[in-house]
Amino acid sequence: MNASAKAIINLDVEGPVISRHLYGHFAEHLGRCIYGGFYVGEDSDIPNSGGIRLDVVEALRALNIPNLRWPGGCFADEYHWMDGIGPRSERPSMVNTHWGNVEENNHFGTHEFMALCELLGAEPYINGNVGSGTVKEMSDWVEYLTRDGDSPMVRLRKANGREEPWKVPFWGIGNEAWGCGGNMSAQHYADEARRYATYCRDHGGNKLYRIAAGASDDDYAWTETLMKAVNCLGCAKEPRGYFQGLTFHYYTVPGPWSDKGSALEFDLDDYYATMVKAARVEELIAGHAAVMDCYDPKKKVGLILDEWGTWWNVEPGTNPGFLYQQNTMRDALVASVHFDAFHRHADRLVMANIAQTVNVLQAMILTDPDSGALVLTPTYHVFEMNSGHQDAASLRVDVKSEGTTRAVGENELDTFSVSASTKDGRALVSLTNLDADAPLEVDLDLRGRTVAGVTGRILTADVLNAHNSADATGVEVADLDGLTVDGGVLRVSIPAHSFVTVDLELA
Repeated sequence: MNASAKAIINLDVEGPVISRHLYGHFAEHLGRCIYGGFYVGEDSDIPNSGGIRLDVVEALRALNIPNLRWPGGCFADEYHWMDGIGPRSERPSMVNTHWGNVEENNHFGTHEFMALCELLGAEPYINGNVGSGTVKEMSDWVEYLTRDGDSPMVRLRKANGREEPWKVPFWGIGNEAWGCGGNMSAQHYADEARRYATYCRDHGGNKLYRIAAGASDDDYAWTETLMKAVNCLGCAKEPRGYFQGLTFHYYTVPGPWSDKGSALEFDLDDYYATMVKAARVEELIAGHAAVMDCYDPKKKVGLILDEWGTWWNVEPGTNPGFLYQQNTMRDALVASVHFDAFHRHADRLVMANIAQTVNVLQAMILTDPDSGALVLTPTYHVFEMNSGHQDAASLRVDVKSEGTTRAVGENELDTFSVSASTKDGRALVSLTNLDADAPLEVDLDLRGRTVAGVTGRILTADVLNAHNSADATGVEVADLDGLTVDGGVLRVSIPAHSFVTVDLELA
């Protein structure tokens, strides 16, 4: 018997808004993400603006990229921003001890990052240095970027060519303080976060959204310690405003850390183990949210997953510290499963940032160092197909399925994933069939609104490890034909290992 599912969607019953910031990105000084990815220098033959690669900008603008996190990651806690301003020829170099032990010339710094955000139309998310920095250093950075008038930092910014302050809402108070950000205990970091947040000021009309560095994976005790820093258990008080959000990090790594597996060479057992790990993100979101609810039942503090994605062994012949990996149909399905979970928890999850945007880990874009070619990965296409969910109202989806569960070791994997949203007289439904071999028939029972038109798109490939390179395209988006609504029910046939979006025009 073929697998089947029925999904009931009440198009007139809107839930929490899916923040566009759940489709955020992450750019660290790591491998070829910045240098050779975003930034090629003004002397490059590749078309650029102030050294920023314009075809990368164009590709990301097509995703409606909402925010970009920079400069790290682990790099953030060894980065001293004053070394990255002023004339490039006068900037001191530094050693990137975390990622390849390479020397960087600091040619891409604060002004270049802000120019990149302006070209992208994205809001900047700057991660400050808590691990090796000082409170004054971070406070001065906020002042340099966001204050107007005649203060010392304002005069320095103007001397470096920028008269008007920028809008910089998102500020991370360190990164992974439990590890590369200082190897701190939860309580020690919570105290530091309150201290740093105190001196990160709102200047003029720029209101800061301060983000505390949260847990790894399922360390709910770390989240509870941070919540205790802003409120008491079970009390009715509003959380104290030291920080407005806190993070956690979760990577999809099915193998041991010492041997994470190949991005391209894997079997069915590897594939299903990956999907089990990807699906676990929903458990973790719900776990951290439950802890936060005890201290913040009105959900004033946002939960942020500002590092997520697949992490494989680096491609053979590349620098182990550069984390360069290929990106297949398997990675695309990991992304689609994550987004469905994000949409279902839009009441608490307010931002997410995939790691990373260009040439590192589960990237949107790969740039070929020899030919200069730009490659859009399968994961890029999931972001683009899902872009209609940004700032849309989530819709509850009730599912009854048959034959869509699979035993994977000691775990059980549901091979059907779905989410939906509505805005501007339209609805978007995202559907994923994780079964590697079998198609799936889905009946969408659409209630509460009349459907005036329907179109569909599909992302799939003949094999799970299909990918795109400078030489060949193995995964691309196609139209999904034959969609009609009969009696309020739409039947969607989803091939094996495929991602589908259905766009509904509502009367």
